[in-house]
Amino acid sequence: MNALLPIFAQTAAPAQGGGSLTPFLFQLGAIMAIFYFLMIRPQQKQRKQLEASVIAIKKGDGVVTTGGIVGEVVHIKETHDDGKPSKGMDDLVTVRTGDTKIVIQRRAITQVFTPGSASTA
Repeated sequence: MNALLPIFAQTAAPAQGGGSLTPFLFQLGAIMAIFYFLMIRPQQKQRKQLEASVIAIKKGDGVVTTGGIVGEVVHIKETHDDGKPSKGMDDLVTVRTGDTKIVIQRRAITQVFTPGSASTA
């Protein structure tokens, strides 16, 4: 028991000096910056790129939906704002997959490709 007494005495002793908060805040800021540049920013860029390619789809493009349906765009019904058609994520897209045609919203498209390309990545 006597051998453990110095260890308990060290842990129970109050901290001396008060220390500065600056190094902790610097470390916290550095961790946040690393997290932003490695996780958040690339994901935002990827999302913006996907949204731009989904808005730019046209008849004949190949698409993959969130449900995994692969097909070819047959028709796009754009929404109308003030009597003018405008492209948006709520537009209805008719997709032909096999012998079936389905109608989906633009927002359900996760990938756009050209039907003749070798890879769909």
